[in-house]
Amino acid sequence: MRPKPDFIHEFVPGSSSRTLLLLHGTGGNERDLIPLGRELDPNAALLSPRGKVLENGMPRFFRRLAEGVFDLEDLEYRTNELADFVTAAAQHYGFSSDQLIAVGYSHGANIAASMLLLRPEIMRRAILFRAMVPVIPDTLPELPCVRVWIGAGDQDPIIPASEAQRLVEVLRRAGADVTIRFAKGGHGLTNDDVEAARNWLGALNKSTREKL
Repeated sequence: MRPKPDFIHEFVPGSSSRTLLLLHGTGGNERDLIPLGRELDPNAALLSPRGKVLENGMPRFFRRLAEGVFDLEDLEYRTNELADFVTAAAQHYGFSSDQLIAVGYSHGANIAASMLLLRPEIMRRAILFRAMVPVIPDTLPELPCVRVWIGAGDQDPIIPASEAQRLVEVLRRAGADVTIRFAKGGHGLTNDDVEAARNWLGALNKSTREKL
């Protein structure tokens, strides 16, 4: 019997072998990023869980102690919990984990980055909008096959440019191929963000198909 995924979530089948793992920001839910997923890749399946932690009634994927200060013990636990959910969902819905691409916004991008660093077997591709360094493991994983696109805001009041660059440096030290793009704007997504991420993903998908 296949394990049943234990997060409240949406799963939208696709017409390709790719699956986007959509991870919402603070206060979001499993439906928030469905339109974004369709914009980024109209042919991919979409897996969108709702965070289990509540902060003043707002769903999150892990606890924080203050703005930008994370509960690291909870972060590790919740990262493993989410990674196990993705593994169960792949078996339950029959999608290939090799073709999984995380798409996270803000808090959701942080849990995606945490998975790359703590559970690197889960995915090899990620699009991170407005992300910061969630955790630095005692021993960095080896990520030579990982490709990451990071969308930062040059006027983001929550995540300074230096913090976005720090995440780039951590991932590159682990061996990942990282692209970072600064949009003219703050913490919210812009059309330029979406277009740049879509172009990066399209080129990545084309490259993958050519190698098959």
